[in-house]
Amino acid sequence: MNDSMFPAAKPGEPRDQMRKRRVFTILRKPSTKYALLAAGFVAVVVAAAFAYANRPIYVQVAAIEENVPIRVFGLGTTEARVLSKIGFEVGATLAELNADHGDRVSKGQVLARLATGEQDARVAKAHAARLIAEVNIAKSAANLEKARAVFTQKQETNRRKQALAGRDVVSQQAAEEAIRDEAVAKADVAVAESEAESAKAQLTDARAQLQYEETMLRHRTLVAPFDAVVIERHKELGSVVKAGDPIFTLIAAGSYWGLAHIDEARAGFIEEGQPVEARLRSRPLETFTGRVVRIGLESDRVTEERRVYLRGENPPSRVFLGEQAEFWITVAKLDKALLVPSAAVHGYDGRQGTVWIVEEGRLQRRPVQFRHRTEDARLEIVAGVPADARVVTRLESGLREGRAARATEAASR
Repeated sequence: MNDSMFPAAKPGEPRDQMRKRRVFTILRKPSTKYALLAAGFVAVVVAAAFAYANRPIYVQVAAIEENVPIRVFGLGTTEARVLSKIGFEVGATLAELNADHGDRVSKGQVLARLATGEQDARVAKAHAARLIAEVNIAKSAANLEKARAVFTQKQETNRRKQALAGRDVVSQQAAEEAIRDEAVAKADVAVAESEAESAKAQLTDARAQLQYEETMLRHRTLVAPFDAVVIERHKELGSVVKAGDPIFTLIAAGSYWGLAHIDEARAGFIEEGQPVEARLRSRPLETFTGRVVRIGLESDRVTEERRVYLRGENPPSRVFLGEQAEFWITVAKLDKALLVPSAAVHGYDGRQGTVWIVEEGRLQRRPVQFRHRTEDARLEIVAGVPADARVVTRLESGLREGRAARATEAASR
């Protein structure tokens, strides 16, 4: 720096005092003054920014909650456990209908009949065949009795003639004819016995044929197999139906239940007997209760859902099959629980993840383990949080490990 810029030293002036005078002279220059002011301003701003960035941050933390129900949600429909499409086992013209849509019918009640003219004739013919068989039984019995009487007579005649032939009273030819007559009478008895057995067999066949024809006649009458509600009538009078064609769709009275489709990821804790709350789409202001009664053993491979069947305890007076319903299954009730929103968890894989905690007034990240998940997407922490630490429930900007933090508890839900 040029010494001409500074005032000359005074004779006998101390060196320190000379330096101070020179510095004061420099500071009196405008350019130097502005540069120092700018540097001071920047230093103040940096210091303020540093202080602001490292100020204690207020974070919301989770509080221990009591009596927390864990419910699993599922969409589904109302169904019937026992549903049958009933019809005739034979084909003919539909001649009578005694039930219609919405009717309640009792077990054994006649619902419909087919025309029976042809089958009535077959039954009458079978009756006649049975009567003929019974008459043949009586006839064969009489013939057998006659054959046995003749055989007995021939035996006695042969015995006498053989005795007389031994005393030469009758000729040898007569004795031989007596033997032959006895043999013929014995054969006639055997024939009569076989005819009697044949008549019995024919009677058995006639009875079986009659039973078959009567059964076929009964098949032309359709009766309710159980106490039921008629859901639909498929045919009308005069229709020619084939064997197996459905005439009515019935559901057993009181067999309504709900079918819920549950995400496999949430279905692991569901068990039979757990309580259920349901709301029908047509009755959104009412809540119906029930229990889990069956868990399907096969999941849907496309939707990855499990079928859960539910029995209602207070079903509505009228149920519509296939109506959409919402179901909440209570799988557990936690006496005490530490819950954190899933949005505050990083890397959640269904079992564990990482959360922010406040420990000794400083922010830290900790891996923790979870178990249940609530219907509002909060996770139950079961391990990984120190006893004196608090879990952050809302991610704020400025979260950094080691930063000072002050915790405020979130409101209980």
